[in-house]
Amino acid sequence: MEDAAKDHAPSALDLPLNTLAWGDPLRWLTQGWHDFQRAPLIGVFYGGCFAAMGWMLLAMFQHAPAWVLALSAGFLLVGPFLCLGLYDVSRKIESGERPNLGASLTAWDTRTGTMAIFGGVLLILEMLWGRASLIVFAVSFDGMPDFKGSLLALLDPENIGFIVAYLAVGAVFAGLIFAISVVSMPMILDRSVDAVTAALTSLRLCLTQPGVMLLWGALITLLVVLAMLPGFLGLLVIGPVVGHASWHAYRSAVGHVG
Repeated sequence: MEDAAKDHAPSALDLPLNTLAWGDPLRWLTQGWHDFQRAPLIGVFYGGCFAAMGWMLLAMFQHAPAWVLALSAGFLLVGPFLCLGLYDVSRKIESGERPNLGASLTAWDTRTGTMAIFGGVLLILEMLWGRASLIVFAVSFDGMPDFKGSLLALLDPENIGFIVAYLAVGAVFAGLIFAISVVSMPMILDRSVDAVTAALTSLRLCLTQPGVMLLWGALITLLVVLAMLPGFLGLLVIGPVVGHASWHAYRSAVGHVG
C-alpha cells in the first residue's frame, strides 16, 4: 500500500505553488548565468542549435517569406525540447554532479511517453498558429507579395494592418503556449507526473500569479529579440542562459507534496 501511494502521481491541484516575488525573474536569470559559466561548452552547443535555427529561417525568408512567418512559430516547439538538455545540466549542478553533453542529449529518454504526449500538444498548437498566420497573410494582401527577401519591405508602413493582425494572432498563441509550458518541461523531467498534470500546473501558476509570470515572459521575449539582432549570434549565450533560468523558475515556483 505504501509503495502504491508513493508511486501515485499527484494531480495538478495537489502540487503547491510557491508565492513568487517581483525580483524572482532577475534572480532566475542570474542563476542561469551562473549555470552557463559552470558548463559553458555545453551551453554554447545548445546556443549554436538555437542560432542555426535562426539562420535557416532567415535563409528561407529570401525564398518563401509567407511560410517563414508561419514556421517561425516552430521555435516554441523545438526550443523547449532543446532546453531539456539545459534543464538536465542545471539539475546536475544543483545536486552536485558533473554535467556532460552526452547525458544532456538523452535526458528525455526516461520520460519518453510523457514527452511525446506533451510534444504532440505543442505540435497541434504550432500547426494552428502556422495556419492562422498564413490566413492573416492571405487576407492582408492581394495575391502573394514579393518582398525580395527584405524584412524592411515587409515592415513597410503600408502593411500596418497586416503587422497588427499578425502580432495579435501571434500574441494569443504564444501566450497560450507559454502558459502551459513555462514550467511543464522541467517538471516532467524532474518528477513522475503526466503531461496533463504538468500543463495544468503550469497554467495554474500563470493564472494565479499573472504579474510575475507576465514579467518573466516579457524578459524572455526581450532577451531573445535582442539576441537575434546581431545575426542570431546572441543566442549562443542568451539561449542557454534562458534555458538554465527556466529550470530555476520551475524549482522556485512549484513546491513538493508532503
